[in-house]
Amino acid sequence: MEDGTLSDRCVDPGLSLSLGRSVMAEPDYLEGDCEEMIKPKKLLNPVKGSRNHQDLHRELMMNQKMGLAPQNKPELQKVLELRKREQVLKAQREEQEAHTKRSDLEIELMKRQQKLEQLELDQQKDEEEQENTPEFVKMKSNLRRTKQEANGEERTT
Repeated sequence: MEDGTLSDRCVDPGLSLSLGRSVMAEPDYLEGDCEEMIKPKKLLNPVKGSRNHQDLHRELMMNQKMGLAPQNKPELQKVLELRKREQVLKAQREEQEAHTKRSDLEIELMKRQQKLEQLELDQQKDEEEQENTPEFVKMKSNLRRTKQEANGEERTT
């Protein structure tokens, strides 16, 4: 069997599946046995090998270490960062306002402002209720008013 051919020396059929080591196929040659075979080499990426790419990569890495971010962020990311920053500032302001004591005048003004807001809300609810009432109810109230006005004019004359 050992006639010295390449296929007899380098191939061990069923090596990877018989041992049950892994599902991945192992190379069909052994490291030291096959000097005649051409071993595969990793291909070089021409983009990574270019001088421009290396310079750009070096500059980006330095900027990242220094904390500088590239200025061409997507618009959505810029908006989200702006909103988050505003929320943080708003929370800090509210926290500062909670810690500061308010004078009696400020407290009274706040109460009056809340009362006015409540009155405005009540008026809006009343207007919405009037808009949502059926038309025949509105007409009935209009007829009552005109009848009362007519009766009032007869009594005055």
